[in-house]
Amino acid sequence: MTNILSMILFVILNLLFFFKLSTAIDTITQFQSLDDGNTLVSNDGTFELGFFTPGSSTNRYVGIWYKNIPKRRIVWVANRDNPIKDNNSNSTMLIISNEGNLVLLSNNNQTLVWSTNITTRSLSTTSSHVAQLLDNGNFVIKANNNTDQQSNNFLWQGFDFPCDTLLPDMKLGWDLKIGLNRPLTSWKNWDDPSSGDLTWGIVLRSNPEIVLKRGSVEIHRSGPWNGVGFSGAPMEIVTSTVVVARSVNNSNEVYYSYSLVNKSNVSITYLNQTLSLHERIIWSPEDNTWSGIESVPKDDCDVYNHCGPYGNCIYNPSPICQCLDGFEPKSPQNWDASNWTQGCVRKGEETWNCGVNDGFGTFSGLKLPDTTHTWVDANMTLENCKNKCLENCSCMAYSNLDVAGDGSGCSIWFGDLIDLKQILTFQQYLYIRMDASTVDSSGDVSGGKKNHTLAIAVTIPLVVILLLVIIVFYVYMRKRKQRENSEINTLTEEKDEDQQDFELPFFNISTMISATNDFSNYNKLGEGGFGPVYKGTLATDGQEIAVKRLSGSSKQGTREFKNEVILCAKLQHRNLVKVLGCCIQGEERMLIYEYMPNKSLDSFLFDSAQKKLLDWYKRFNIICGVARGLIYLHQDSRLRIIHRDLKPSNILLDNDMNAKISDFGLAKICGDDQVEGNTKRVVGTHGYMAPEYAIDGLFSTKSDVFSFGVLLLEIVSGQKNKGLTFPSNNHNLVGHAWRLWKEGNSEELIDDCLKDSYIPSEALRSIQVGLLCLQLHPNDRPNMTYVLAMLTNESVLAQPKEPGFIIQRVFDEGESTTKPFSINEVTISLIDAR
Repeated sequence: MTNILSMILFVILNLLFFFKLSTAIDTITQFQSLDDGNTLVSNDGTFELGFFTPGSSTNRYVGIWYKNIPKRRIVWVANRDNPIKDNNSNSTMLIISNEGNLVLLSNNNQTLVWSTNITTRSLSTTSSHVAQLLDNGNFVIKANNNTDQQSNNFLWQGFDFPCDTLLPDMKLGWDLKIGLNRPLTSWKNWDDPSSGDLTWGIVLRSNPEIVLKRGSVEIHRSGPWNGVGFSGAPMEIVTSTVVVARSVNNSNEVYYSYSLVNKSNVSITYLNQTLSLHERIIWSPEDNTWSGIESVPKDDCDVYNHCGPYGNCIYNPSPICQCLDGFEPKSPQNWDASNWTQGCVRKGEETWNCGVNDGFGTFSGLKLPDTTHTWVDANMTLENCKNKCLENCSCMAYSNLDVAGDGSGCSIWFGDLIDLKQILTFQQYLYIRMDASTVDSSGDVSGGKKNHTLAIAVTIPLVVILLLVIIVFYVYMRKRKQRENSEINTLTEEKDEDQQDFELPFFNISTMISATNDFSNYNKLGEGGFGPVYKGTLATDGQEIAVKRLSGSSKQGTREFKNEVILCAKLQHRNLVKVLGCCIQGEERMLIYEYMPNKSLDSFLFDSAQKKLLDWYKRFNIICGVARGLIYLHQDSRLRIIHRDLKPSNILLDNDMNAKISDFGLAKICGDDQVEGNTKRVVGTHGYMAPEYAIDGLFSTKSDVFSFGVLLLEIVSGQKNKGLTFPSNNHNLVGHAWRLWKEGNSEELIDDCLKDSYIPSEALRSIQVGLLCLQLHPNDRPNMTYVLAMLTNESVLAQPKEPGFIIQRVFDEGESTTKPFSINEVTISLIDAR
């Protein structure tokens, strides 16, 4: 009897010892496995590890997410490039192998999907090793008796193999002892966590930097760490109340990491493949959503080397690129045409001789130049740093390596200084080599701001004496000019526009005639609302241009022309068409744009052959590009702009099919605190105008949101909204989309030619976002910032209410007539539309 009881006890103990995990524990031992359907939970309950399927994919992955946040965001994936294609959950498990590696097996343990591939000899005694999910989200293999969650003695750790997310205390950068690099790499898309082509990581140089790249193309660099922060970081990042940044650079490792100021917050940094940026987001329990708090690149000046060598990118002024004091454009003509790639050169470059009368101009408030060709010494004084630079004619600048306290160390640059931008975060000085005759004893460059200030101070008495004479002369000449040139007077007829300045380069009429072959029909690209558009080529540099020629018979067009000139001079964004200049001569009025070889979106979208060239990736990129452009117009530009005529023909496409919003003739400028207005003169295009604007003349940023909703549905469906696009069900596109949504058949709206390329979750999300933009009441519509966030994040979306302006065919006694109506039973009348 005793032997039987002993045998039963032995069997029970062995069964308990070799059990499979089914409870919320944080560890896998040598004799346990984690099956699909079970999870590990970190000791403090913050993180959870288990199996998941992203979006509409059928593949299975092992990943980590925040356990207590309802909107799951995957922060780490073990087998991102090796998905489990066997959907039988009973045949998949995560275990520690006999060799001590963590392995993922499928097909009843017959197929090895993923492994940690540890080769260290310390794995010889595998029974003493465990895999544990730590409280900071790190998944590690360690000795069973190692209780330190911050130990450097882990045999393997997930933090050494990050995916698209940087968690607090995770290291972005290099372990130099073993040659391990730890960059972030984006997901391919929401449904596919495999490695995309967007990366963010430390580039090893004499002075390391964090660089964001798409493939091999550099998008943004952080600037070197200067002891306080990265020199290119804006003030809101350096003084963040959410995180504390840390940079380490020694013989063992080079990395960046951050910690949370308030440990109760949940905040991460991740790569957004769609928008080509890295973004910091924070979880908001009150709103039950992730909110963006910073993203890079933020504007055109964040884009790598936007202004060329020695060009300083200043975001607010127009143009945004300006040569440093003491420098001038290398090609003035290209510079004036907003082509800044050649950058600037020293004034008198052709007569400058290195080593003869050399000096250094002092510049402050700059992001430090690209550090590809640099040399540093942490112990050298600034004076010795200067002398070191003077010894080498290739040395073009020097600065302190560390600006903390009184400053210390030496950093010198060789070759052209590139990727400069104005940034007032740090009091850091950059000393740039130039002819000593152009620099005073304090380092100020002749022609610089301080010298200008001194000159003004000296001449103030003279200015005061001449002021009255100038005012009288100005008034006299203005009245004379108004009498002699009625055409120019029409451009300044509105009182609120009297003080506006075009701020754009002027081209003469002969240049335009030559460029367009005397406005030949062969060069004609199309006919806009206020006149024809021609393709041209500038004889000086061969640059291709598009010339919008105002129709002489359009009195109304003159007003819109001035509006567009003024706006285009002040607006600079990668998703807005770039205006190179204007021509005003006699009765001729023209705008000169950068040429868009792919013309406008409608030429692709509504052409049965051309639309096949727009796969889902291109269409979704266009949708997000237009959204970014509207965000800039509505809130990020110097002016608050309401476009009022957003439609496919006003979306131009560049060589890479990136969207550029164009045609600002009907745009409305609002004050900084003004988000709406009203007008008796309703202008726009049927099918895209919001109900409150078309009926009552009330316009706002939400009017543009409505137009964007129509545009979004057109891009997804490849169909026009105007008129009865779907006669079979008596609806226009908006009505058809709404009917399909209510029936749960939104996928039927997707363009047939996208069947092989579209991502279902993105396409269906886009349709739902479009319907949210089309809601009748403006207050129900989201703003464009939230629209973009909904498009590019996997948050739960609100349910849309019925749209405004559904066009339906009404049958009356056997005869059909088409009547436009909205859900509040009113019709449009007496509108001025194009």
